[in-house]
Amino acid sequence: MPKELLLPELAESVVEGEILKWLVQEGERVEKDQPVVEVMTDKVTVELPSPYAGVLSKRLVKEGDIVAVHSALAIIEDSVGAASAAPARELVAAGSASAQQALQTTAESPATTTAKLPVTAVEERSIVEAGVKEDKGDDGSLFKAFAGDDKITMPALGKAPGASTAPSNAHGRVLAVPAARQLARELGVDLNDVKGSGPNGRVRVADVHTFAMQKERASQQQAKAPVGSGLPVPPPQYKTPKGYEHLETRTPLRGMRRVISNAMQASHLYTVRTLTVDEVNMTKLVALRARVKDDAEKAGAKISYLPFIFKAIATALRKFPSLNTSFDEATGEIVHKSYYNIGMAVAAEAGLLVPVLRDVDRKSIVELAKEVVDLAGRTRDGKLSADELTGSTFSVTNIGSIGALFSFPIINVPDAAILGIHSIQKRPIVNDRDEIEVAHMMYLSLSFDHRLVDGAEAARFCKEVIRLLENPDTLLLEGI
Repeated sequence: MPKELLLPELAESVVEGEILKWLVQEGERVEKDQPVVEVMTDKVTVELPSPYAGVLSKRLVKEGDIVAVHSALAIIEDSVGAASAAPARELVAAGSASAQQALQTTAESPATTTAKLPVTAVEERSIVEAGVKEDKGDDGSLFKAFAGDDKITMPALGKAPGASTAPSNAHGRVLAVPAARQLARELGVDLNDVKGSGPNGRVRVADVHTFAMQKERASQQQAKAPVGSGLPVPPPQYKTPKGYEHLETRTPLRGMRRVISNAMQASHLYTVRTLTVDEVNMTKLVALRARVKDDAEKAGAKISYLPFIFKAIATALRKFPSLNTSFDEATGEIVHKSYYNIGMAVAAEAGLLVPVLRDVDRKSIVELAKEVVDLAGRTRDGKLSADELTGSTFSVTNIGSIGALFSFPIINVPDAAILGIHSIQKRPIVNDRDEIEVAHMMYLSLSFDHRLVDGAEAARFCKEVIRLLENPDTLLLEGI
């Protein structure tokens, strides 16, 4: 009896995956728990095992496809089903149309053990890499329709002229991502008139763009008016300079680079980024680290400046809680958090990843030091789980580790802010006694979402972090 291999929920936040590599060919036998396909989800690559023993008779998706959780990836048949399907596959290879129909009938037999999804396999494969934010449903869930939780109401044939032809949900609302709804309101576009290109006909931002531009062109042609200036500008079209065609190569935007690209685009589209910059005198902290370094190593911890910085941030977030919030785009609510999980940007060979140190406020400097080394090492080795890359409330990027003096960090959505720390350099300063002295100075660059954080509070937050770092004895007392 044919069985479907589904993309499971590998973690709470995982809603889709990219098919990286098939490990089993069609017609090959697979054993139970044998790895069948490599899938990338939330920056983590996993090998999905087969829950059944049998023959992989048909692959429903190809390498590079983006599929939703609970989508069918392949059909696995037992020995009986495989035997009956083998002649059909041979005839298909020979080009027989009747055999192809027979194989399709076998693959789509109602004897499959899982319920049919509300979309076809072809529709599943049409999901494009538009990013997590754009494919978010009206109720905050992603691709909910694929799991059968969102009943899709398609228009009846022969509807009266002028009636809506757009797919709608159980509440009668046109299926559209929140950003598309907002853009439609701004441009005065009726979503009922827009043909959606997303899963199940869901209207996306690009669909509203296209419809509005087409409507404007038609209006201009009728009125013979000059081109208007209020419509969104379409994305630029790349064209190879003449004579340089043989000097270019192309690769698909896939894997880690696609995930990073989507995250950066989401940060750009769904935050109002603002930057504040300050500097901190690290002289006392440099001296403290030098004193405790050997003792910490005896305790099994390699002490860097990061544990002190993380501790200072968690302590300062208690006093300035707006920087420890997120904005729920689906509900329009600000989420206030009373826990302090710090995301730590790590440059790995596959790309930039942000593992999360949880409950920083509850851990000692030595505990944080051990966790920093552990997370950074496993990130570079590609051994992190999906959960270890989610759940941050604030993030830090250590640009100074490669010598950078200054930066404008990109916010790690849905965090409200990210702090860039830079190289520690000896510079002359004027002390409280109006004397010039050499100090270990470091720039701090705080990027924050101005929807959630006011500029004055961001500046005061930085001053609090500076106070704690410049007085490490105070940090050790207040950070407990």
